[in-house]
Amino acid sequence: MKEILYDGNRKLSELITQEPELVHILQRVGIPLGFGDLSIAQVCQRQGLNSDFFLLLCNIYTHDRYVPDIQRIMSIPMDQLVPYLRRSHDYYVSKRLPHIQSHLHHIAEQLNQRAATVFLRFFELYKREVVEHFAHEEQNVYPHVEALQKGIADTSYSIATFIDSHGDLEDKLSDLVQIIFKYLPEQVISDDAVDVVHDILQLSNDLNKHSVIEEKVLVPYVKHLEEVVVS
Repeated sequence: MKEILYDGNRKLSELITQEPELVHILQRVGIPLGFGDLSIAQVCQRQGLNSDFFLLLCNIYTHDRYVPDIQRIMSIPMDQLVPYLRRSHDYYVSKRLPHIQSHLHHIAEQLNQRAATVFLRFFELYKREVVEHFAHEEQNVYPHVEALQKGIADTSYSIATFIDSHGDLEDKLSDLVQIIFKYLPEQVISDDAVDVVHDILQLSNDLNKHSVIEEKVLVPYVKHLEEVVVS
């Protein structure tokens, strides 16, 4: 069955109600709540946001098999792509990861010292890896993209380098969930364990979509820019 992609005529409130996870995108593109019965196109116009770009994000987040071709990507203004990715990084680092870490510290209080150290150390190493991964992108990849968007032939970096080093950050989150499933002592309050697993799974799904946007939108877009600007 072919999936039906969203268009700008649909009410934004109806879309968010149907696909609640899209509420996370709103803040990252600068859309505040309180849009009433306005359509997606009307809300985007009011916020000075290209509706095709917003719909591209929505379709990727909610349709697992949707991959835009290069013609579609190049037909959409991409000036908001890097700002969107940067705001996503800030959300993960300043909000989601500390929230999960707080849950884990609460669970650790119910464990013996050795088990508590293992859980907290595993997450701390993961968090450090995420921060380093994001820092690499913000210091190398995004300035390269912004230079190309300005028509500057930046040869100090290549998107091929990004492709080679782009790992799956969600894999270690999955490992943490499995550790909780298999080794968390029974005396830990079940609500705490369920809450942290839910948060981790939600973050893992969000990071997966973030990776898809980078690999299926950012990479082909930058490849095209490099061919046009650098060649």
